[in-house]
Amino acid sequence: MNPFLSIIIRSSIAIPVAFVVWLISYLGFDQTFLLSSVISVSGGILLSYTVKIYLNHLFLKKQKLTRKEYKYIKKNLDEAKQRISRLQKALFSFRQYQSIKQRKDLILITKKIYDITKKEPKRFYQAEKFYFSHLESLVELTEKYVFLSRQLKKTRELEQSLDETRQAIKDLSFTIEKDLHQIISGDIEQLNFELDVVKHLKSNKDSVIPNESRKL
Repeated sequence: MNPFLSIIIRSSIAIPVAFVVWLISYLGFDQTFLLSSVISVSGGILLSYTVKIYLNHLFLKKQKLTRKEYKYIKKNLDEAKQRISRLQKALFSFRQYQSIKQRKDLILITKKIYDITKKEPKRFYQAEKFYFSHLESLVELTEKYVFLSRQLKKTRELEQSLDETRQAIKDLSFTIEKDLHQIISGDIEQLNFELDVVKHLKSNKDSVIPNESRKL
């Protein structure tokens, strides 16, 4: 679940309840101001934690994941976030490879896959090749290219290695585009289905109107 949204929900519940607890403790049970405050804060924290557990439970239930599965996915997402950061740093540390637009597009695609998976962790299994192979290979190749391109003396072998690395990065870029398409393929199919339904309904409506017009 979105951490920011979770904090807002927990705060909107815990703070009013904590205030009510303070009033009851201070006015209803004639406790001291300090003790009432301690009870109120403790109750608010406990309630906030309880709401957090409940929200996480609802989120996992909606995603159809167990806690163990989510923990495993989150661990891999955290590692992927670091790799994407390394990739971004490497891609924009040199000018020789591709245009700025191509580099930006590649970063946007990797971030899009990450964002989709973070929002809907169950999609992680659709992008396992991206997380366990393609992203890691792309980062390593890009960093390798940066290292080789900074060598002062360019030999024929070095130039050949640079060319091969450029081509490998290009091939991986297309592969990662396919990864993104695979993740959203279900959404595309659903959208096409809904469009077909709308077209079918519109076609039926258009065929009914002329018949009614003839009767008039």
